[in-house]
Amino acid sequence: MAIQNKVSLPVIKRLPKYYRHLTNLSVDGKEKISSSELAHMMGTTASQVRQDFNCFGGFGQQGIGYKVDVLRAEIGKLLFGDGERLPTILIGAGHLGSAVSSFISRDTNGYTLLGVFDINPELVGKEMCGVPIYPLQELESFCNEHHPIVAVLCVPRQSAVDLSGELVRLGIQGFWNFSHYDLSVEYPQVTVENVHLGDSLMSLGYRLRNPTEE
Repeated sequence: MAIQNKVSLPVIKRLPKYYRHLTNLSVDGKEKISSSELAHMMGTTASQVRQDFNCFGGFGQQGIGYKVDVLRAEIGKLLFGDGERLPTILIGAGHLGSAVSSFISRDTNGYTLLGVFDINPELVGKEMCGVPIYPLQELESFCNEHHPIVAVLCVPRQSAVDLSGELVRLGIQGFWNFSHYDLSVEYPQVTVENVHLGDSLMSLGYRLRNPTEE
């Protein structure tokens, strides 16, 4: 599987959606799918699907289409690598942190949650999805011992700003950031996925109020 130059971020962001649809197709017992069928599911064009896959050398044959399980496996390799899970920590054991940690722990998504950190002494010593909750002051010693490379931030904006530099210094290479602050602005050398739930909700509201514009 040859990757053609640098793959654009929009293509990368479509890969999980391809994988999700292909997983559902596999469960339903479908063996083959055309680029047109897959495009309809993705809300795009057959040409776009072929262009996306050509970034990775292509996965099908002209006029024949794609084998669902083979395509799913190939995209899985792109998303999950060789199967080794990325060591991860989560900061912020509140309601959002609890929901996010549950998702990470139960889903086969390529991550292993090693520890959760919080400043609330009432939470320290408890577990979240079977993972211990540590006091924030133990963050440095924990990172030095366990070497996580991903940090999930479920904290307020200012806390994310205050913590991010220290986390980068401790070896964090990627953030899944729910703090309503775009960390990528501060750390362009680090891989950041900023998640703004409010943006998605406002987009929904706009589309409901302006249905004729779609």
